[in-house]
Amino acid sequence: LTLVFIGDGAPTGNYGYTNSGYSVYEEENERLTESLRTKVSAIKSLSIEIGTEVKNQNKMLSEMDNDFDSTGGLLGATMGRLRTLSRGSQTKLLCYMMLFALFVFFVIYWIIKLR
Repeated sequence: LTLVFIGDGAPTGNYGYTNSGYSVYEEENERLTESLRTKVSAIKSLSIEIGTEVKNQNKMLSEMDNDFDSTGGLLGATMGRLRTLSRGSQTKLLCYMMLFALFVFFVIYWIIKLR
């Protein structure tokens, strides 16, 4: 029994892939497998990048939440001070306005009397 090799090294005979057409399918499967491997690799790297971006965005949101909490506390304290100031100073404010009006009245009276 002699073996004759054709083109890609496949032996001829009953056991060869060349005669049955399996080599074409095997080559196509290898090509599709490599294509799939490339796509899976691209999806993997993309998912890793998305995960990194999500972690960075979550960190940024957490920092913003902390900043808003501290700003809210500062604003609440300021509003409390304003309430305290407005409660106690209405009578003082009214007295200051009366004293200012009397001062202006005396200044105008003095200017008119000097003429």
